[in-house]
Amino acid sequence: MDTHLLKIKAKALSPLVRIGKAGLNESVIEEIKKQLHLHGLVKIKLLKSSILGEKKEVVDELLAKTNSQLILLQGNMVTIYKENGKK
Repeated sequence: MDTHLLKIKAKALSPLVRIGKAGLNESVIEEIKKQLHLHGLVKIKLLKSSILGEKKEVVDELLAKTNSQLILLQGNMVTIYKENGKK
């Protein structure tokens, strides 16, 4: 799908997952994978307590573990996309 259209859709989404002080643990990763399968496009809110190091490192780890691509990163909101999600 066109990245520009995904960015437009991403701005209208509400966060489906919040990553808190526990960080990117297995249960959070599994929930994100489930939401990606259901929706394809998922907005995630990174709470300040989840960003212990660099935000980019957290996002890179998230993308690697979910095998998805970054669509939009604004502040502490991350929107990711995975092609095989249902439309």
